[in-house]
Order: sequence, then C-alpha cells, then structure tokens
Amino acid sequence: MSALTPIDPDLWSTDDQPHLMGGKLPSGEIVFPMPMGDAARDVEPYKLSRHGKLWSWTTQGFLPKEPYEGPGTGEGEGPPDFEPFLLGYVELPGEVIVESRIVGAKLEDLSLGLPVEFCIMPFNSQHTTYAFRPTGTAEGSDA
Repeated sequence: MSALTPIDPDLWSTDDQPHLMGGKLPSGEIVFPMPMGDAARDVEPYKLSRHGKLWSWTTQGFLPKEPYEGPGTGEGEGPPDFEPFLLGYVELPGEVIVESRIVGAKLEDLSLGLPVEFCIMPFNSQHTTYAFRPTGTAEGSDA
C-alpha cells in the first residue's frame, strides 16, 4: 500500500511540524486558504498557527453532496457506511478563523474556547486532509 497524499499539496506545509498555509495580504491581513492565480499577486505565503481555540461547532449528520469521496461512501447496494462527524470553526488568534473537522472528541466534549491543535488525518483510501483536535479544556470550564 502506498503512502496517502494530501487532498491539496499546497494546503499545509511539509515540515516535521506541518502548518496550514495561509496568505499575508499587502495590508497585513491573514487569509486562508492561500489565494491562487492572479489573486495571489503580492500575497506572501504564511504558516498559520498550529494551535487555536474552538469558536463554533456542529455535527455533520448527513452525507455531503457529490462529488464527495470521503469516509462513508462504501461500495455496493444499500446505504453508505457514513458516520456523522464534528465540524467547527477554529480561531487562530491574531490570524484567521478556519473551518475544519474536529477529531478526537465527542459532541459533549466541546465548549467555546476549547484549545485545539492542527493535525493531519486520512480522508479516504488515497488522501489525507487536515483537522483540529482538542488539547485540553476551555478556560473557566467545569469540565
């Protein structure tokens, strides 16, 4: 079995400690993802922080629309083997808010401000994608 490849080779760095790749506009504003083509003119590649805080979240309880090829699109007749997953917005302080899968947690584990860190995970049998996973409990949380 060969190694999995990123769903987009420009989405994160290939360092020992990979980072999502955003862009720094001439105005100093940070954006994600890094713009492409003409929109990338004068935009500097920018490694986003690996650590952030959960800003908002929900559960994706239904199979995404086609051409989705991720987990839960099993072959054969009958319903796909889809399992709901957590989706959230992660604030990377001083940078940007990114949409991401949230892994390594259950819905009841999540709270506003929950510290999370960037990680890479399998997307399907051929590709990897990015996600964020909890690293602790939110400040002021009773958890």
